[in-house]
Amino acid sequence: MQAVLKLTKYLRSYLVFALIAPLMMVIEVSMDLVQPTILQHIIDNGIANQDTAYILKAFGLMIGASLIGLVGGAGCSYFASKAAVNFATDVRYDLYETITYFSNRNKDKFTLGKLVTNITSDVDMLQRALTMLLKIFVRGPMLFVGAIVMIWFTARELFGILMVIVPILAFCVYFFTMISGKLFLKVQLVVDQVNTKMQENLAGIRVIKAYNRGKHQIEQFTGTNTQLMKRSITADQIVGILAPISMFVINMGIVAAMWLGAMKVENNTIQVGVILAFINYLMMVMQGLMSSSMVLMQLARAVPSAGRIVEVMEEPRDIVSPEAPVQYPIHGELSFENVSFAYSAQTEPVLKDISFAVRAGETVGIIGMTGSGKSTLMKMIPRLFDPDEGTVKVDGIPLPQYQIQDLRAAIGFAPQKASLFSKTIAENIRYGNEQATDQQIAAALEAACATEFVDKLPAGTDHELTQGATNLSGGQKQRLAMARAFVRKPAILVLDDVTSAVDSISEKAIQRAIATEFAEATKLIVSSKVSSIRHAEQILVMDDGRIAASGTHEELLKCSPLYQEIVQTQQEKGGTLNE
Repeated sequence: MQAVLKLTKYLRSYLVFALIAPLMMVIEVSMDLVQPTILQHIIDNGIANQDTAYILKAFGLMIGASLIGLVGGAGCSYFASKAAVNFATDVRYDLYETITYFSNRNKDKFTLGKLVTNITSDVDMLQRALTMLLKIFVRGPMLFVGAIVMIWFTARELFGILMVIVPILAFCVYFFTMISGKLFLKVQLVVDQVNTKMQENLAGIRVIKAYNRGKHQIEQFTGTNTQLMKRSITADQIVGILAPISMFVINMGIVAAMWLGAMKVENNTIQVGVILAFINYLMMVMQGLMSSSMVLMQLARAVPSAGRIVEVMEEPRDIVSPEAPVQYPIHGELSFENVSFAYSAQTEPVLKDISFAVRAGETVGIIGMTGSGKSTLMKMIPRLFDPDEGTVKVDGIPLPQYQIQDLRAAIGFAPQKASLFSKTIAENIRYGNEQATDQQIAAALEAACATEFVDKLPAGTDHELTQGATNLSGGQKQRLAMARAFVRKPAILVLDDVTSAVDSISEKAIQRAIATEFAEATKLIVSSKVSSIRHAEQILVMDDGRIAASGTHEELLKCSPLYQEIVQTQQEKGGTLNE
């Protein structure tokens, strides 16, 4: 419940709607409670005395009460929905913003499947719970208490029946509410697994098809889906038992009322209308309890959802901006000082005691075997990760002293995997610079050798990309990722093996563009090809998370056996080191 209380702050802006909704429901319930009494008088005073005028007058009162109740119910639904939907929208916004600023470690802790469930079904669960709380939870208790009060004043002779029925019904509601909360929490945990499995399959669909593992993946998903089915059926069946049990208890009460009422009518102790009014109020007692139980069950399901949401929102961020960040303009001087990093405490460090320095405007090439830590090293620069040991500095200032937004604004980063969004090409390029003009976009595309295929598209830069840019080839996606970094005109340009799927002619053109248009920028280029970095002022040779050697191309050919091996291997495969 503490998590629920923490989320109530999102309701403050819509407190007026949240207060009006229950008040409107009070009007509807009041009119519902009046009608059985009016019916009682119609039977006992109007029909019994054959007083047509009285019957018509009472009938008019019933219609009027019904209309007022209609207005109250409609108003309650309107304001309750307005409060609940706006509440959920604000929670979803803050949750999305929190997840957006999560580091990779934060995301790995929760898993993507759980985060998707948080922002979809968990928030929807809270919205439904709030809607029911503002509508039905006011109606249920008021109907329950109001019906009991009306029975006391209008059918006191039959009140003893309530003394037996109400405790039984209350116990049933409490028992099933407690069980349902635990069961639906288990259901939600399996929903996380279904979302995770679905995301993995969609992300790796090409690999699944290439290795003909579709049947295997379907079998795995079927197992998770079957588990969800079983838990959902169990939860729904347990909850479903409450209604027939409650109806059985109420029917026994009606039978008792008819039997006891018949004897009292025969003795002229009560009138027939009192019995009918009692039965109507008895049904209202059941409706009130059932409505309340529905809300309690929904709340029992919503409380775990609230806890999961608050857990994400309160997760401490690994990477944050300082309270008093430095305000110096970034020129691009870069240094790593004894930097070590591991993705988790249980695994071996990926980077081990890394130290090197780069002057502003220099070009640094990074090469090494797969898994040597090249990409991880590059992710340290825009603070996608912070080192476990050591310090990364820009212009002599440790990265944590910069405002994160200012630091990243000075960096053009093209990751190894080109991540493009389901928007137009122009909108994707503008991720690098929101204010980029059409001319600047065209220049960035030209520098990345992307103009040749973009101009052939019917819509040009307005061409819509599918999710994951599956309507482009790997090389085309890499060139657009580079253009996005180029349009930023950064002080530090980081290219993480982004020419691996680019042909040699285009790669040379890109290298010339980088050398001329980004002469003043500090350039860090990760590549598996020596030809891409051979002209760098400094080349770092990575091996098992360490810098095995550093120097120019010529120096490394003389002193680094690993670099010599890489060069020889590429020459034997038909590669060339010449421009």
